Amino acid sequence: MSGQFEATVEVDRPVEAVFDYLADGRNDPQFSPRVLGIERVPDAPTAVGTVFRSTVKDAGMKTGREFRITDLQAPSKLRWAEVSKNIVTAREGGYDLEPLGDGRTRVHIFNVLEGHGLGKLLVGLALTAARKDADAFGARIKAAAETAIAPR
Repeated sequence: MSGQFEATVEVDRPVEAVFDYLADGRNDPQFSPRVLGIERVPDAPTAVGTVFRSTVKDAGMKTGREFRITDLQAPSKLRWAEVSKNIVTAREGGYDLEPLGDGRTRVHIFNVLEGHGLGKLLVGLALTAARKDADAFGARIKAAAETAIAPR
């Protein structure tokens, strides 16, 4: 079983700056409290093939996660796939960004979650929790980006 959650939010910053902020996955702890630590491999600007390795805490358990960037089209599209072996993974995810004028950006985020082994029984719970938090997750992205990126 697999399923998708998504959110859309408007960020009061220019699309290029928002894209750069989101493309650097090391910023994820600023808006995702489940991310305890993250590194970029190689430690160079994000490109197709870049891997982000993180430690996350879900349902009281710490796990290692690895996401590979699969598509990067600045400043409008970023895609990733989880390559780590966990019971529930994000098979695909991404950001789509759209300039709205007046230095604002619409950000759409999605993740397709998939269960493996025992995770096939748990993925429904993970999706329910992710969908319930989706709007708040979008709001955290907005707040973090607007804090990190100086207004023009």
